[in-house]
Amino acid sequence: MAAPQNIIGIVYDYDQTLSPTYMQDEVLFPRFGINAAEFWKRCKRLVEEEGYESELAYLKAMLDYLQLDRPSNEDLRVLGKDLKFYKGVLEMFGEMDSLLESNHRTMGVKIEHYIVSSGIKTLIEGSDLMPHVRKVFGCEFAEDEAGRIAFPKRVISHTAKTQYLFRINKGMLEPNEDVNDHMPEELRPVPFKNMIYVGDGPTDVPCFTLMKKFGGHAIAVYNPDDATRASFRKAYQLSGPADRIKHIAPADYRSGSHLRLLLEEMIIDIADQIVERRRRELSEGKIAAPTH
Repeated sequence: MAAPQNIIGIVYDYDQTLSPTYMQDEVLFPRFGINAAEFWKRCKRLVEEEGYESELAYLKAMLDYLQLDRPSNEDLRVLGKDLKFYKGVLEMFGEMDSLLESNHRTMGVKIEHYIVSSGIKTLIEGSDLMPHVRKVFGCEFAEDEAGRIAFPKRVISHTAKTQYLFRINKGMLEPNEDVNDHMPEELRPVPFKNMIYVGDGPTDVPCFTLMKKFGGHAIAVYNPDDATRASFRKAYQLSGPADRIKHIAPADYRSGSHLRLLLEEMIIDIADQIVERRRRELSEGKIAAPTH
């Protein structure tokens, strides 16, 4: 029997997508007295001179800088409570649920939110986002005998982000589940056509490409307060010359903003398509009637 496929999955990058800053700059570096400019210069040298992947470079630099004062994962979660977001982010989650009408709810349509980030998972887990998010995927640290972060346990590079879109697609949200196992399209709980990906730049290109290939939806956001226009140019390049996405919008998540209008229309369109598909399947006797 086919899966209901009645979940609308909205997937967000974190840094410069939900927040105007990098999470490390905002809460980690001030706590441990790390100079952000010097830190990122060191990361760049590791990449350019020693051949590190960029995500491994920043994780190594972080452990090097914190060598004498390494926190625990719980310490990082506590720091995460101070993370700040673009306007309207926290309010958005509850307001989006109100978009679903009675015909959508009758067919079991629901919205789920996910974060897929190359940042530090435990910082996000400590933030005000967590009550609203089904799952966070991010870089993780193992701890040593003293309970201090000691070695990267999971690294999510920008190219590896696509694996987590497939995890959401297949409902395989735990690391011990083999996402490469074959699963027929009709059994996948969140088909890509029910998925929206929100990112901000070149590191999101693999995810944008996957959305485009499999019929999903994508939006590139930019910081409207960036006077240098660098943030806007990243999004413009994706929608113009690179032809990766159709939509760009300022990262303003408040009701009535351009971004919210795009998200809401996408959600309503997907929900209507789910209802139509479910009604067609019911009339053809392919699935059991939904229960209330």
